[in-house]
Amino acid sequence: MKREEDVEWELRPGGMLVQKREDADHNGGIGGGGGDSGSGSGSGSAMISVKVHHGSKQHQLRVPVESAFGDLKNLLVQETGLEPKDQRLLFRGKEIDDQESLQQVGVKDRSKLLLLEKMASKERKLEEAKKHDEISKACEAVVVVRSEVDKLLEKMVALEATLNGGTTVEDREFVVLTELLMRQLLKLDSIEAEGEAKLQRRAEMYNFMMFPG
Repeated sequence: MKREEDVEWELRPGGMLVQKREDADHNGGIGGGGGDSGSGSGSGSAMISVKVHHGSKQHQLRVPVESAFGDLKNLLVQETGLEPKDQRLLFRGKEIDDQESLQQVGVKDRSKLLLLEKMASKERKLEEAKKHDEISKACEAVVVVRSEVDKLLEKMVALEATLNGGTTVEDREFVVLTELLMRQLLKLDSIEAEGEAKLQRRAEMYNFMMFPG
């Protein structure tokens, strides 16, 4: 059984992507006795195998020689997770336009291509990661406030139960708890939040407004 990184993909005429079958190499296909390029079954379209280097990984693709570089980018989405607009395909050190075909620029069987991620894509991912990190930290801050508020509310409920039971409770104890709750409200209000964190903060603000004290 082939490892995932060793799987070869074949672009059939018409744009269909299929996994290359083992018997293709034994019946006049790539690497067989049929020369540098085999023929697609019944299609008459010359097929070639190209190796695309992407970082530390290599992707083997089997495609019609008339394929455009844009077609290769579409295939590489499945292999790399990079959208075509985020890819740069280089051959012999030169970036090739999507409209140009492999045959036009001299790509042959077993040629090697280099795939790079566009700088704009990297920057966008960094920005997304940064925003995600900020949201995570904001969520954590809201959780901390919620935990402190729960503790204070428990004490407030306990004091009210004591008072309702006929035991005298100094007003100062209620004043202190109320002041501590207000401090937590200020902390909550100071949290800069977006996305999920903003929803959590809003929910906690609502809980404060519902507090009868």
